[in-house]
Amino acid sequence: MDQTTPPAREILVHSLLAFWADAGVDCLYQDEATDRIAAGLSPPPRRVEAVAAPLRAIPGPPSADFGALATAKALAEQAQDLTALAAAIAGFEGCSLRFDGAATRAVFARGPANAPVMIIGEAPGADEDARGEPFVGRAGQLLDRMLAAAGLTDRVFITNTVFWRPPGNRTPTPAEQAVCAPFVARAIALVQPKMLLLVGGAAAKAMLQRDEGILAMHGRWFEWRSEDKGMELPAMPTLHPAFLLRQPAAKKKAWSDLVSLVQRLDRPDRPH
Repeated sequence: MDQTTPPAREILVHSLLAFWADAGVDCLYQDEATDRIAAGLSPPPRRVEAVAAPLRAIPGPPSADFGALATAKALAEQAQDLTALAAAIAGFEGCSLRFDGAATRAVFARGPANAPVMIIGEAPGADEDARGEPFVGRAGQLLDRMLAAAGLTDRVFITNTVFWRPPGNRTPTPAEQAVCAPFVARAIALVQPKMLLLVGGAAAKAMLQRDEGILAMHGRWFEWRSEDKGMELPAMPTLHPAFLLRQPAAKKKAWSDLVSLVQRLDRPDRPH
C-alpha cells in the first residue's frame, strides 16, 4: 500500500463527517462519544419523584382568645348563684360583641331559677338589647305562646349562647359563642334543669358540637355534656321562632318537638 494512501478507518471518518456536514450538522453535542448500544443494556436511572410542597391548611373558624376564655371560666366558677352570674357577665369584657353590637347592656336570662327546662337560643336582638331580657321581641312572643300552649309557662329558664347583640342581628360566630360558653355552662349547673331545649341551628351546633343543620337535628334527642363531663342532660334542638315567622308551615314541626319534650318531661320516673 502506498504510504500516502490514508487508512480505511480515516477514510470512513472523513466520509461520515462529510455526510453530517451536508445534512447541516455544524457542531458537536458532546466532546466524548457515547456508546448508545451499551447504554441501552444498562438499567435506567431511578426516577426521583418531586416532593410536593405541603398544602397550606385552610383556616377554620377562629377560636376564642385563650386569655378571655380563662377569665370567663374563672368568673363563672366564682358565681354562687344566678344573681352573681348575671353580674359577672355584665362585667365581662372578653367578648367583642360587648363593644361591636350591643347598644345598652348584657342580656342574660329570664325565668324561674328552678325551672325543669332550660331554653338556650342564639343571641339577643334589638328588642332584647333594649329590655335586657332574652326572647322578648316578635320571635320571643311567638315562643311564649307556644310554651303556654304546651303547658310550659313558668317552667322554663331562657338564655342564649351569647349575651350581647351581634351587629345587624347576624348569627354569632363560634369564637363569640366559645368565650361565653363557661357562663352558659355555669347557668346550667346553677339551675339544674332536667333537660335542654336548643332553639335554632347556631345554638344547637354550639351546645352539641355537631355540624348538622337544624332541619336534620330538630325533634331528636341528644346528650349535652359539660366540659368536665360532670353533668349530662338530654337536649333537643328545635326550630327558631324567628324562622317560624318567616316559614309558618314549619310551625307544625316545632310544635311536634315541644310535644315530645313535654311527654318526656312529665313522664313518671321508671322504677329501678
